[in-house]
Amino acid sequence: MHTFIPPERFFPYLTWQEIEQMPDKANVVIVQPIGAIEQHGPHLPLVVDAAIATGILGKALSQLNPEIPAYSLPPLYYGKSNEHWHFPGTITLSGETLASVLREMAESLYRAGFRKLVFINGHGGQPQVLEMVARDLHQEYGDFLLFPLFAWKVPNEAAELISPKELELGIHAGDAETSIMLSLLPEQVKTDRFLCEYPPTLPEGSLLSMEGQLPFAWVTQDLTRSGVIGDATSATKEKGDRLLASVAAGWVQVLEEIYHFQQPSTRLSGF
Repeated sequence: MHTFIPPERFFPYLTWQEIEQMPDKANVVIVQPIGAIEQHGPHLPLVVDAAIATGILGKALSQLNPEIPAYSLPPLYYGKSNEHWHFPGTITLSGETLASVLREMAESLYRAGFRKLVFINGHGGQPQVLEMVARDLHQEYGDFLLFPLFAWKVPNEAAELISPKELELGIHAGDAETSIMLSLLPEQVKTDRFLCEYPPTLPEGSLLSMEGQLPFAWVTQDLTRSGVIGDATSATKEKGDRLLASVAAGWVQVLEEIYHFQQPSTRLSGF
């Protein structure tokens, strides 16, 4: 049941007595992998985002200092994927449902005495939901430290391995995701169906973009016929192995920092 997660780091394998007796629970790092079940073109399975988030976390936890207490919750496979719902197989939660699930899960951990919770998110359609949940929980429980993080945003070697065009436009089922899936679940990748499809270009000099500082709203069928936004034909297992290793190493650094993290505060008594 632990899939990519080292069994000794898998939270559901603990007993309630082990959790009750766990020392310094306020600094134990609990991590929730979050993905999606959604289309990823003709060559990748629906599970890509959940597999990548869990695979990266599992590799990081296997390399983390054993003296740092950190545990993974079971992956949350469903996410807010309504941008993909025109493609068969996509299963989506509403933003409200996802927020409620995350909030109630987090409150359960808080009642058990834990005070550090990390969201490692593999799906680009829901960071804002996670950020709002994290801030609302911290606002309500001032000693609850939450970290709504995107799996790919830790230090890594992607810029050395992926072309500049692909880094900008390859946001779904392109080179990076396909390569890392060749490393994690190669038997689930249909290598004979690789293709390249980039979205329609905006007028030259446009300040707007699909993602970034000035984004416009879109659904996937606006941008692609195949479900691919990027170049899967450039993907290789060797590239995926390097991506996985470098992103996992970045997560080791982040988890170590979170373990030692203390919330900055200028609060005065009486406020």
